[in-house]
Amino acid sequence: MKTFCGRANPTTGAMEWLEEAEDYDYHQEIARSRYADMLHDKDRNVKYYQGIRAAVSRVKGRGEKAIVLDIGTGTGLLSMMAAAAGADFCYAVEVFRPMANAAVKIVEKNGFSDKIKVINKHSTEVTVGPDGDMECRANILVTELFDTELIGEGALPTYEHAHKYLVQEGCEAVPHMATVYVQLVESKRMWAWNKLFPIHVEAEDGEKIIVPPSEMENCPGVPSVCDIQLNQMPSSDFTALSDVVTMFRVDFSKPVQSASTCYRVQLEPVQSGKAQIVLSWWDIGMDPSGTINCTMAPYWVNPTSALQWRDHWMQCVYFLPKEQPVVRGEKVQLTACRDEYSVWYTLQTASAEEDEAAVESPVCRCLAHLLWNRARFGELNDRDRTRRYIEALRTVLNTDSVCLCISDGSLLPVLAHYLGAKQVQYFILDFRFLHFSLFFKANHLEDKIKIIEARPELLKPSHFEDKKISVLVGEPFFSTSLLPWHNLYFWYARTAVASHLSSSVTVLPQSAALHMMIVEFQDLWRIRSPCGICEGFDVRTMDDMIEDSLNFRESKEAEPHPLWEYPCKSLSEPQGVLTFDFSRAVPQHCLSTEGSVNLLRKGRSHAAVLWMEYHLTADISISTGLMQISNEKGNCDWNRHCKQAVYFFSSVPESGTLSAPGAVTYAINFDTKTGEIAMDFKL
Repeated sequence: MKTFCGRANPTTGAMEWLEEAEDYDYHQEIARSRYADMLHDKDRNVKYYQGIRAAVSRVKGRGEKAIVLDIGTGTGLLSMMAAAAGADFCYAVEVFRPMANAAVKIVEKNGFSDKIKVINKHSTEVTVGPDGDMECRANILVTELFDTELIGEGALPTYEHAHKYLVQEGCEAVPHMATVYVQLVESKRMWAWNKLFPIHVEAEDGEKIIVPPSEMENCPGVPSVCDIQLNQMPSSDFTALSDVVTMFRVDFSKPVQSASTCYRVQLEPVQSGKAQIVLSWWDIGMDPSGTINCTMAPYWVNPTSALQWRDHWMQCVYFLPKEQPVVRGEKVQLTACRDEYSVWYTLQTASAEEDEAAVESPVCRCLAHLLWNRARFGELNDRDRTRRYIEALRTVLNTDSVCLCISDGSLLPVLAHYLGAKQVQYFILDFRFLHFSLFFKANHLEDKIKIIEARPELLKPSHFEDKKISVLVGEPFFSTSLLPWHNLYFWYARTAVASHLSSSVTVLPQSAALHMMIVEFQDLWRIRSPCGICEGFDVRTMDDMIEDSLNFRESKEAEPHPLWEYPCKSLSEPQGVLTFDFSRAVPQHCLSTEGSVNLLRKGRSHAAVLWMEYHLTADISISTGLMQISNEKGNCDWNRHCKQAVYFFSSVPESGTLSAPGAVTYAINFDTKTGEIAMDFKL
């Protein structure tokens, strides 16, 4: 059976109806899941096994039967650990039906069907009693319901319900307790992900300053956490203003309250500076004594300890509502507020009344925090990037220029005006960005820049006051883009407005090129690597499920990743593989290329990385991917504001296998009708 799915094509801008298989969503869920990442998390698995063994032993030591409730069982791994540790019976709850079916197969394959019952329900729907899903309440509660923020996947209400209805009073819990840690820091780099900085422009009539609107300056932002791999953040990018302190704890062995609440700690700054950011992470203690501990602490907290790489749990960056000066030795009060699913922070003087802290969740008033991701803020604040656009615009603008800008939430119209364009029109694809007129108003340009509210194919000469466009500019950036080439929508929009362009129109950027490089990842390869045997349990059924779902569609597609967070080394030189000429309309025929890329270094060929380079002028370019290969070993520096496309090779080499230098052949096809890129690689 087939189903029709509607979508806006991010590259062509067209509305499409696609015929998808009935189980398309299921395959998407499995292919993009983090099950493989979790199964490869050796530290997590070992600590859970130790904690489960200890809990079963304590219950048995009291002369009781060990009855386990495992909520969110996934593959059934934790239930099998409990059964192997001597539990008398386990109830394994899993709401996602395909995953529950897989758990049944995995449990049976490992010989635990008589000890484990898989229940395909949400835990809040599980019944207890002679005719219920569970014969009796459990006395051991095992869960893995956590995300990077700890509570973002609904752990608190799930625990609250379980203690009320599914487990005995005084039950054992694995994990036993979670502890959330915080550290106050100043960081221009991270603060640039939350606020827009003024931009200085040298114009013909003196220096101009583009200022952000007050609505944005005073906006508290949103409570959504920014989760990143803090272990890739160099210490030079932030200044610690406080020591690491405990913010709050959650004891999972006792009734848990999910109702909104606040926690407060006093901090004594160890250095004076601007308090902007709260860095946070957690650890989980698997036993009451706290001797079995799994921590997410970043590298500077325990510098002598080996770090376990994981992508399913990272670290949190929280932005304070506004930056506040702190003085070394003068105490301040940090308040963490939470609801069932999210946490947010405020900072007050130590003498502030408790009710001064904002208990309500912050609400974005400027809309920018709702429409831009953190990387987009950083991109707009990148002075070197802005300088390149200014240099390029200087070469193409004059006082007679009639300029049309096609991009979402872009500052290019303001730059174009200050650099001398006679008339500036601003076309926005995503009409949610109409609030960007606040920028023009804040800089007294509302009568200088005209925002056009129409799709490009519907534009009429009257939109341009019957004048022809002499300069067409774009970053290009569109909020609907996920993969690097999705921003080629600029090319399709340029084609749609061709009748409004002068015969001598200048297009900036003048062209783009798709670049590619073969890489070996330090760790990211694990998310696509089969697990096989995990802590002695056969989970190959899960490997097969992921492989089937990847083969359904995903394995023929690239996926976006911010590679500055995922170290890799180049095995080949970067090379351009496709060129897109914006001076001409999108052609009717496909653009195809094939060839081979030589491997220059020994390594494991995990993937091809692809990115776009935009040639603003003949000698000014912007890369959305590789910035440089930083040393002879091939270590890479990536653009920190963009996600790159990663095409994992179907057979990810084992970590112990080094391939000698050779070549990788490729075939890449850009379908100009659909805007999609198909690619194939052979090692």
